Amino acid sequence: MGTLGTAAVLSMDRRLPWFRAMSAEHRSWLGLVAQAGVAAFVDWVKHPERTRPAVAGEVFGTAPRELARAVTLQQAVDMVRVIVDVVEARVDELAAPGGESELREAVLRYTREIAFGTAKFYARTAEARGAWDARLEALVVESLVRGEVDEGLQSWASALNWSFSPVAVIVGSSGNSEPGGTDAASLIDEFRMVARRARLDLLAGVHGNRLVLVVGGSADPLAAARHFAGHFGPGPVVVGPPAADLQSAVSSADAALAGLRAADGWPEAPRPVLASDLLPERALDGDGSARAALIDEVYEPLLGGGSTLLDTVMTYLEQGNSLEATARLLFVHPNTVRYRLRRVAELTGITPGDGRGGFTLWTAVILGRLAHKGT
Repeated sequence: MGTLGTAAVLSMDRRLPWFRAMSAEHRSWLGLVAQAGVAAFVDWVKHPERTRPAVAGEVFGTAPRELARAVTLQQAVDMVRVIVDVVEARVDELAAPGGESELREAVLRYTREIAFGTAKFYARTAEARGAWDARLEALVVESLVRGEVDEGLQSWASALNWSFSPVAVIVGSSGNSEPGGTDAASLIDEFRMVARRARLDLLAGVHGNRLVLVVGGSADPLAAARHFAGHFGPGPVVVGPPAADLQSAVSSADAALAGLRAADGWPEAPRPVLASDLLPERALDGDGSARAALIDEVYEPLLGGGSTLLDTVMTYLEQGNSLEATARLLFVHPNTVRYRLRRVAELTGITPGDGRGGFTLWTAVILGRLAHKGT
């Protein structure tokens, strides 16, 4: 057994470049696996009453499970082939006189058991790894949804090999009426296939009837969301703003979830829709961050542009977007109104004459006035 085990390791070193490139620790473990395989074969041949050798425990039980990450299934098959070749090459000198054919048959039967044992070992390892990854993924998504960002999030993401940025959160209906139902896993697998085709990284979780996607690797979250929108259940699909990394993606998750809650206020919203396009509905629904954004990004710039801009845009909106009526009430020329409205658009990025734009401006001004009441 010692001679065959040593010969197997030497043959692996000569024939397998990946084996030569491995660390000394991994080479040592694989050497033990090779010797255990030879020992199990010899022990089985010595006890012909055993119908099948106990390959999984006796051979693969000698190495730590971490070795399965360092050695691929293809490499394991190559290793087994080398070991079998070594044993087969010495059948004539190992077999008793007249027993060569019987020993060759034993080698073939043992090779079959080794093949099935290898497949079983790697399948179990993959299942365990997949279950562990699924739990980690669920923890990461749950942390972002709850806004609980700590050191654990980064370590969990590292274990999942997450290194993509920027990051955005996309939420919508899962189409599954049963929270955590049996369809959740297959639904997430479907999204994974879409992500692979789009060359995006993905973490996903189902929370009740909500499906939460954490997408990495796209600078345009709305364009990324279009790949997934058709696979959500009925209802709106809301896209949070891009974040620099996974830890800061909690703001993207907050915005997307707030947008999903308020999306019923805009039934004609596109699908998918940016959470920032739902700022008025979110503010009316009680989202403090949306109120702050409307005040800081719309009302304050208007106020900074002078009282005439604020008066002009509000009069214009109150008069049903009529330039002439606004000009008469303000005692100015219609061209002056046009100039001021263009100035409003430059300061806020919102066109007052657009229906949604006017609604957003009006909401922002009301919130700003309420926030500045008494000051």
